[in-house]
This record gives sequence, C-alpha cells and structure tokens, in this order.
Amino acid sequence: MRTSRAALALPLALVAVLGLSACSGDAAPEETTSASTSVETPDTEETPAEEETEAEPAATGDKPAWAASNEVVGTKLGTAEGDGFTVDIYQVSTAVATKTGQFADESGKPILNPGDPIVFVNYVLTNTGDADLPLTYSIVGVDARYADWPYMQGMDSIVDKALFEAAGVVDSPIAPGSGEAPFVLAPGQSVAYGENFKHQPGSPIEFEVTLTPADAAGDLNHDLRQEVALSATIA
Repeated sequence: MRTSRAALALPLALVAVLGLSACSGDAAPEETTSASTSVETPDTEETPAEEETEAEPAATGDKPAWAASNEVVGTKLGTAEGDGFTVDIYQVSTAVATKTGQFADESGKPILNPGDPIVFVNYVLTNTGDADLPLTYSIVGVDARYADWPYMQGMDSIVDKALFEAAGVVDSPIAPGSGEAPFVLAPGQSVAYGENFKHQPGSPIEFEVTLTPADAAGDLNHDLRQEVALSATIA
C-alpha cells in the first residue's frame, strides 16, 4: 500500500465548487479506463433492431471477440506477473497535451496544461493459466506513479481520442456493444489498453497492477483478487 503524501490533487469540478481558481481549456470529459481499480461500464452503441438477433462474433486468434485491441506497441518496460496472468507494460510514444487535465492541486492550478509533455504507455493482459479467466468491466487496473509524484491522487491524463489514435493505443479494453460481464479471457488470449500521463524522462516509476476476476454474475470476486507490481524507468 502506498504511503500518504502531503499534497492533494482534486478533480477540477470539485475545485470549482470550492471556489478555487477556474481552469482554462476544454471542460473535463468522461474519465477513460485508465489505471484504476473501480468498475466502469463502457459506452455502448445503439444497435438497429434488425441486427439485435445476430450472433456474437467468434474470437479470432488470441484476441477475444469482446476486446477492442490486443496490439503490442512500444518498447517493453517489463512484465508484472501474477498467478495465471501477466501484464506486459510498454512505453509507446510522447505527445503534447492538447487541453487541461482532469485534476488540480490545492491552489486550483491544473496538474496538466495545454503544451505539457505527456507519454503514452500500453498494458497487455494475457491469460497464462490453463482455465478461462472471467473479468469485470474494469478488466485489469494499473496505477502508474512516479517515485516523486507529490499527490495522493493518481497521475493525471489527457482525454483526447486523436492523441490515442496517433499513439496506436485504445483507452478502453472493451469494444463497444460487447454485451455484459463476465468477459472471458481464454488461455493464451490477450487484451490491451493504454493511457497517458506527464512525461518525466529518466524518472523511476512503479506500476501497481490489480486483477479481480468476475463471478458468474459478472461482479467482482474479491476473494480471488491479486495485486502485483513492476518497477521501471520512463525513457
């Protein structure tokens, strides 16, 4: 468990409510599925009535039908290994923030601002066991933090679809319209998603990985929760 930090990062919406300085830039959009352990329901697409009875497509290769991606992109930083699964972590590319981030410090100043350098990473979860791995909407949570990150809140990110597309990563591991949990990851199959945060080249960083499988109803099975970690350095 991480030790407490002196500083506190607050959501920009809360900063506004508390009367702190307003932040410039675009309004904060919906959160991505970034590295957190909360269960998030992905956006779904409306399906025409005539298509509702179509059978779900079969999985192709080592990517399950419900997965948005299993692409391996970037330079490998290392592997976090659990019992029956691995999460390979890759540093993909850098970019420039196009808008204000989602959090501010206690003074109301945004943590990320337009023009700040950011880095993309990609997480690839693989079922290395010999049995199906049922997952919830959260799939796998990864909390990335620099060793000198001063805030109790996790690292901020920029929500910009164009930036993700340019990096070649997806911000949500589940393809739209993929139905309900549990999402089954068969032995040998992989699913990937990425995120971005402030770029601090040469900085030690720790990735804390949490995987909580789903039960038969698609809910979190906390009895089977696993936590593993990987220490690396951002280039």
